[in-house]
Amino acid sequence: MTGGGRGFVLVGFDDTPPSWLAADWAVTEAELRGCALKVVHSVGRGVDTAYGETAGVGLTDRALEAALGVLDDALARLGPAHPGVRIETELARDDPAEALLTAARTADVIVVGTRGRGGFAGLLLGSVSRKAAAHADRPVVVVRGDTGTAPGDPVVVGVRDERDEEAVRFALAEAELRQTGVRLVHAWTPLVSTGLAMPQVSDVDEERQAHAQLLNHVARPILEYPKVHVDTELIVDSPAAALVEASTRAGLLVLPRHPAEGRLGLHLGTVVHAVLHHAACPVAVVPVG
Repeated sequence: MTGGGRGFVLVGFDDTPPSWLAADWAVTEAELRGCALKVVHSVGRGVDTAYGETAGVGLTDRALEAALGVLDDALARLGPAHPGVRIETELARDDPAEALLTAARTADVIVVGTRGRGGFAGLLLGSVSRKAAAHADRPVVVVRGDTGTAPGDPVVVGVRDERDEEAVRFALAEAELRQTGVRLVHAWTPLVSTGLAMPQVSDVDEERQAHAQLLNHVARPILEYPKVHVDTELIVDSPAAALVEASTRAGLLVLPRHPAEGRLGLHLGTVVHAVLHHAACPVAVVPVG
């Protein structure tokens, strides 16, 4: 089946177990959204070697036939299980990451797995997952951890600063689709004025008030989703550790991706990088201003 219109969920697929998890998550997401699913498989530029071929006449044709078979397998499994979802398949002959980003220009969300054989899932943050999460101009969901979470598991969103309203809005929309709640989590470490000196209680209280104000500011999009129950949490801890812990009780963890800062700034910050390695549930990386 062919998906029509502009909005769709895009999944990169390479027939490895992690990419099947990503495809299953993606088709469920498309079903929730009432939109199409596009399954993209890239054979890359070295099409023969990608499929274990060496040299000889007709090998490229056989490799392309095998690649089309991968897409047929995906359609055969996903289609009957989700008859209401329009599914489109696309075979790309480009660098997998570039092919994915190109195909995503009109997508609502990009979905990738965590590990693969050099195709779309790639090594965890080693190639395609990292590039998509770091450079896409729309949300990227890296499917890892427990994808079979219990009904009602909340959507957790990690809040860093005042720019994160778009990540909160994405989390609220996902929670509304799933008929569940949202936990807004902001973790912080008290400032220490000198060396190893412990901060004064009054200083910690003042910092807590400042962080609470930040969280309330970023939570403004909750007014747009009156049916979604929202809890806010201030946690005194390392942000990465707090979010990884929160992921053990979440159906989806949403993280903002800020613009790279400085000449040597990382496109994926240290917190996003750590959580993508260790989260216990799928992680959505949402670009924010």
